[in-house]
Amino acid sequence: MDLFYRSTRSKGEAVSASQAILKGLADDGGLFVPETVPRLDKSLEELSQMTYQETAYEVMKLFLTDFTETELKDCINKAYDSKFDSEVIAPLVEADGAYYLELFHGATIAFKDMALSILPHLLITSAKKNQVKNDIVILTATSGDTGKAALAGFAGVAGTKIIVFYPKNGVSPIQEKQMVTQKGDNTFVVGITGNFDDAQTGVKQLFGDKELAGVMDKAGFQFSSANSINIGRLVPQVVYYVYSYAQLLKEGKVEKDEQINVVVPTGNFGNILAAYFAKNMGIPIAKLICASNENKVLYDFFETGVYDRNREFVLTSSPSMDILISSNLERLIYLTAGADADKNAAFMKSLSETGKYEITEDMKANMKDFYGNYASEQETAATIKSLYEQTGYVLDTHTAVAAAVCKKYVKETGDNHKTVIASTASPFKFTRSVMNAIDPKYDAMGDFALVDELSKIANVKVPRAIEEIRTAPVIHDTICDKEDMKSVVMKFLRI
Repeated sequence: MDLFYRSTRSKGEAVSASQAILKGLADDGGLFVPETVPRLDKSLEELSQMTYQETAYEVMKLFLTDFTETELKDCINKAYDSKFDSEVIAPLVEADGAYYLELFHGATIAFKDMALSILPHLLITSAKKNQVKNDIVILTATSGDTGKAALAGFAGVAGTKIIVFYPKNGVSPIQEKQMVTQKGDNTFVVGITGNFDDAQTGVKQLFGDKELAGVMDKAGFQFSSANSINIGRLVPQVVYYVYSYAQLLKEGKVEKDEQINVVVPTGNFGNILAAYFAKNMGIPIAKLICASNENKVLYDFFETGVYDRNREFVLTSSPSMDILISSNLERLIYLTAGADADKNAAFMKSLSETGKYEITEDMKANMKDFYGNYASEQETAATIKSLYEQTGYVLDTHTAVAAAVCKKYVKETGDNHKTVIASTASPFKFTRSVMNAIDPKYDAMGDFALVDELSKIANVKVPRAIEEIRTAPVIHDTICDKEDMKSVVMKFLRI
C-alpha cells in the first residue's frame, strides 16, 4: 500500500515519499508527515536475527513506498558500509545499569551520520524518479554535527552542491575544524555572526524566497534540505531504535514484548521523534525521555504546555542542543492535534509573531508518553566524571545530559524499566569539555594532545575522523552577517 505525505500547515495535495524528500520543506513552510505511521510487518523475533542493513530495509520500505526494493537496498548498502568503524553499525554498550546506543561510529563520529550517510542516495534516487534535471543544492544550518555529516555525505556526489551555515562562535573547535577542512568542489561552508537559531531562520527564509527559486531554476538549480526537517533524515533514524530493541531481545536482555524506556539528548527534536515513530510502529517503548541542557525550552514545554523561545540563549558544552526553536516538534504538535493542519499553522504563526504558543489539555494528554527534564552544566560534567570513575566508560557532553536526566527520572518516578540511552556523539568530538569534566588539570593541554590523552585513559583508538583533521588545511574561511546569507549563496552558485 502506498504511503503519502502531507504538510503540517495546510490541507494541500499529498505527495509521495520521493517528492517529500526532494522538497525537504513543504511550499507553505510546513514539514512533511506520513498520513499514517505504518506498523512493522515483521515480528520482533524475526527482526532480532537481522543485520542493521536488513533492519533498515524492513523499516524504510514501509515509509518510502515509491522506492523499488532494488533502489532502496542500493541506497542502504551504499550508506552503511566501511564508512562505519563497527560492523554492527550501532552497537549497544551496557554501563551503570543502562544500555548506551552508540550512534557515532560513522564518518564524522556523530549520530547525524546514521541518516546523512543515506540521504544523498535517497535524494539522487528521488530526483531520477521525478525527472528532475536541475542540480540539487543542499542548504542547511548546523549547530555543529549536521554540517560535517552532510558535507561528508554529499561531497563529490554528482548533480549536487552543498552549502552549510554554522554559528561562528557556537560550535566546538573540533566541530569547526571538521567543517572548514572539508574537501570537494561542490561544498561550501559559511560561519555566520549569530547563533544557530539565526542560521536556521535564515535558511528557512531562503527556502521560502520564491524570487530566488525562480532565479535558481533558470540557472539550473533547486534547493533541498539536509536538516532534520527532511523526512529523508527522519525515516533512517527510526531504524536504530527498532534495531536496538531487536538486539536486546536477541541477547536475552529483554523478554518478548517487555517495555523499555528511551532517553534522547534533544535539540531540534528529530532524534526523539524518530523514537516516537518506532513506538508507533510497534516497538515496546514505555517512556520517551527528552533530555535538555540549560536551553531548556523543551523541558518547560513538557512541564507547562507552553512553548516559549523568549529567553536567553545559553552557549553550553553540548552545542548541538543549543537550540530555542525545535523545528521537528512541529510534527508532534500536528499529530497530537489530531493531524489538524489549521490548528498547527496557528501555533506556528504565534511562534513566529510572538515567540510562543500554548497547546490544549487534549494535546497534553496525547503527549503522556513523553517526559522532559534538563541537566545543568555542572550536572553534565559531574555525570561524565562519575561514570568514568565507576566504569571507565567515557561519555560526550550531549550523552552525559541524557544520562543525568535519566538518573533524575528514575529518582523522581521509581520507574525501573530497562533503558536505552541514545549516545549521540563520540567524546573525541568534545575533548576539552570531556577531559575538563574528568579533571580540570587537562585544560592546560592543546586540542590534539587532549585527543591522545583521552584515547589513553578511555582505552579507545582515536577515530579516523579526528586523525584526518590533525594537519588538514582550512579550505573554507567565509564569514557573513545573517542578513547577507542570500548574497553569499548566490555568489557561490555564480548567479
